[in-house]
Amino acid sequence: MSEFEFDTEDQQPASKGPKSPMAYRFRGFLPVVVDVETGGFNSATDALLEIAATIVEMDEEGMIYPGDTHFFRVEPFAGANVEAAALEFTGIKLDHPLRMAVTEEHALTDIFKHVRKAVKSAGCNRAVLVGHNAFFDLGFLNAAVERTQIKRNPFHPFSCFDTATLGGLAFGQTVLAKACSAADIEFDGREAHSARYDTEKTAELFCSVVNRWREMGGWPLD
Repeated sequence: MSEFEFDTEDQQPASKGPKSPMAYRFRGFLPVVVDVETGGFNSATDALLEIAATIVEMDEEGMIYPGDTHFFRVEPFAGANVEAAALEFTGIKLDHPLRMAVTEEHALTDIFKHVRKAVKSAGCNRAVLVGHNAFFDLGFLNAAVERTQIKRNPFHPFSCFDTATLGGLAFGQTVLAKACSAADIEFDGREAHSARYDTEKTAELFCSVVNRWREMGGWPLD
């Protein structure tokens, strides 16, 4: 186990007072969709360049939908590796005058503030990261938390929901664009590999899968 410091509340929703249905849907976890764009594949050495988080919400009928998205362009940390191939793939231009990047600490502090507020509002106890190939995003998130020494990470340190897996289960597709197409979600390949765009499309896909399961009688279980 890494030496991160995480929020350690019990993962079951408290019984005091009325709770949002979200507090019971995922065992006290609030799904938050995260996507990162990076300077490579190694979370310990390669730069975090963009991060976006979309908070998932639930209506009174128990159907979930994407809520607000919080997005930052991020300055590479001191000594970070940035592969030229990664910049070519994402289209990120580090020297663009309008990039307006912030530090990792600034980005995470702001995103975590909104996530904690949403967790509390939903009556949940912790956030759980949702991502497409989620281990990648969670790895970079955890590495940035460790570098910045942020003391209260609202996300579970290793549990996550992976829409590549869910897309394969529900639609037979593991590529984000193809899974979205199969789910009748509009996807513009020219916008892909932006953390904001990919996060919002991943959120739509996650909600589509969960809601279809709901419509099939999979939750709540009586």
